[in-house]
Amino acid sequence: MRKISILIAIIGLSASVLVSCKNETKKSGEPTAENQHKEHKGEHPPHDGDRKGPPKGGGSPEQTKTLEEIGGYKIGDVATDFNLKNVDGSMVSLANIENAKGYIVTFTCNECPFSKLYEDRLIALNNEYAPKGYPVIAINPNSPENEKEGYEAMQKRAEEKGFTFPYLVDEGQKIYPQYGAVRTPHVFLLDAERKVQYIGTIDDNAKSPEDVKVKFVEDAIEALEKGEKPNPNFTKAIGCPVKASRA
Repeated sequence: MRKISILIAIIGLSASVLVSCKNETKKSGEPTAENQHKEHKGEHPPHDGDRKGPPKGGGSPEQTKTLEEIGGYKIGDVATDFNLKNVDGSMVSLANIENAKGYIVTFTCNECPFSKLYEDRLIALNNEYAPKGYPVIAINPNSPENEKEGYEAMQKRAEEKGFTFPYLVDEGQKIYPQYGAVRTPHVFLLDAERKVQYIGTIDDNAKSPEDVKVKFVEDAIEALEKGEKPNPNFTKAIGCPVKASRA
C-alpha cells in the first residue's frame, strides 16, 4: 500500500509540474498553439519587450503599404525642394540651408503619441548631426482643420519642447504626398544632391529609447559619411496615419 501511495503522489506531482510549465510558456511569450497559428497567417502576437510604440489600441501603428503602393519617393529619387513656413514666421527651403551635406526630412505632428515619443530624439539627432551637415527639417503634414495641429498649436509645441530645428507647415498638404509620408513620424534622409538615401523609422524601439538596439537614421548617415550606401535603406514607419483634409 505504501508503494502505491508513493506512486500516486509522484504522478500527481508530475501532472502539477506539467501544467505549471504550460502556464509559464504562455506567460513568457514563447510560442503557443494560438500564437503559432497567428504567425502562420502572417499575424505576429505582441511581445511586450518588442512591441513598438505606446500601449496597443486602435490598429497597427506600422506602415502597411509598400513604397510602390504609396506612390511617393523611392530610394535614389531626387526630392523636389519646398518653401514652407516655419513656426518663427520665416520661410524655409532646402536650398537655403548652408553647408548641408544632407537633410533629415521628418514628417511629424503635435498630437500623435509616437511623434511625442520621438521629439527628444529628434532634438538629439539635430544637435548631433546638424553641425556635421545633416540638419533635421520637421514638417507637419496633418490638416489644420484640427486646431491642435494648426499653426498656433505648432508654435506652442515647438516652444514647449525647445525644438532646435525648423518645424514647418505643409500648406495645402502638397509636400507629404510627394514624399510618400504615411505616418508620423516618417523620415526621409536626403544627401547633398537631395537624392533619397533612406526612408522609414528613426530607430527600432518607439516606446523606449533606453531599449533601442538599432539607430537606423544615425547608421544611414554614418554610411553616407563613409561614402557607402545605407543598409538597410528602408524600414516601415511606425506611427499615426497622416490626417488628410476632409475637403
